[in-house]
Amino acid sequence: MSKTIIEMKNVSFQYEYTQVLNNISFKVNEGDFLAILGPNGSGKSTLLKILLGLLKPLAGEIKLFGQPNDTFRHREWIGYVSQKSNAFNSGFPATVEEVVKSGLAKKVGLFKRMPNDAAKQVQDALKAVGMESFRGKNIGELSGGQQQRVFIARALIAKPKVLVLDEPTVGIDHENVQSFYDMLVSLNKEQNITIILVTHDVDTVSNRISHVACLNQTIHFHGYKQEFDEISQEQLDKWQGHAVRKIH
Repeated sequence: MSKTIIEMKNVSFQYEYTQVLNNISFKVNEGDFLAILGPNGSGKSTLLKILLGLLKPLAGEIKLFGQPNDTFRHREWIGYVSQKSNAFNSGFPATVEEVVKSGLAKKVGLFKRMPNDAAKQVQDALKAVGMESFRGKNIGELSGGQQQRVFIARALIAKPKVLVLDEPTVGIDHENVQSFYDMLVSLNKEQNITIILVTHDVDTVSNRISHVACLNQTIHFHGYKQEFDEISQEQLDKWQGHAVRKIH
């Protein structure tokens, strides 16, 4: 039986007088590939900030690897990749190697000496995402999809047990989206990294994922992808607040 590594119980949050999350409860088990679906303003970003310890919930309980979130000390176990377009200036003068190596700071600490095998760790992380041949390139010379792979390598170098991705296909052309998701499946299956993919685009729901959660202020559905496929289109549209399309 898989071990529960993330658990939220009755979590609520509000900004001033606006409630963003209401009574959120769900679990993520080791090895899951979970897609969290929801429209703009559904609370996805807030949920991530609470999970990452950046916000404290108004009510409820969060446990990470069986420990309360506010006392959890192994933040390097959770890798986070934000939307590239909102998180990075592609004109920044840094090589792919330098960007990936900077991810070691989360593991060894800021202003600490890099480990002797840092170069090998960079190589392994880049190999995992198929970007080892781009090691000496300037990050700004890469396509959106290639940059996103580098940012994932930057998260992987800290040896995370969970990888959280916030709408990772923003800025990636359609032709490369499928290979990008294939790469995530490889990380999930071959390296046993639990993946949480946050998106408002239901088109990302495919046979690559194992679980789905529908979020719109509260959790309307959380279960296996096969169970999600049985939900009626009318019900899904109601949860999302607009017409959506499921990909099978």
